[in-house]
Amino acid sequence: MKSHFELSDQQFETEFASLILNPSLFTHEAHLRLAYIHIKKYGQSMAAENICGQIKAFDQHFGDGTKFHMTITVAAVRMMNHFMNKQKGLSFKELIETYPRLIHSFKELIYQHYSFNVFTDSEARIKYLEPDLQEFS
Repeated sequence: MKSHFELSDQQFETEFASLILNPSLFTHEAHLRLAYIHIKKYGQSMAAENICGQIKAFDQHFGDGTKFHMTITVAAVRMMNHFMNKQKGLSFKELIETYPRLIHSFKELIYQHYSFNVFTDSEARIKYLEPDLQEFS
């Protein structure tokens, strides 16, 4: 399998949560798709909680447990929720085609909300830090 898109939303969600998804398929795009799936099914708050737990478990199972980043994960969920609300009813593929910067300019989107390097901040890695420039809507 070459892409997470070869799996249905349900298969992707289940394989990820069950820790059987090939780790090479869990790209940035797949991370956003997981957020999209969870937001649609569970709402933003529960999506953030679910995804944080699942990504942390995935990182510990397939890696050394150092790649999970709480603030970036929650921010990605909040960002996906924002764009999903702007264009209700779009599939994930349609959403990323409409807003390609989610894929190609994600860091720039993050820096619209944070004045510091949230990616390297040790506190941001272990707990969610609210944006200091602009709230996620």
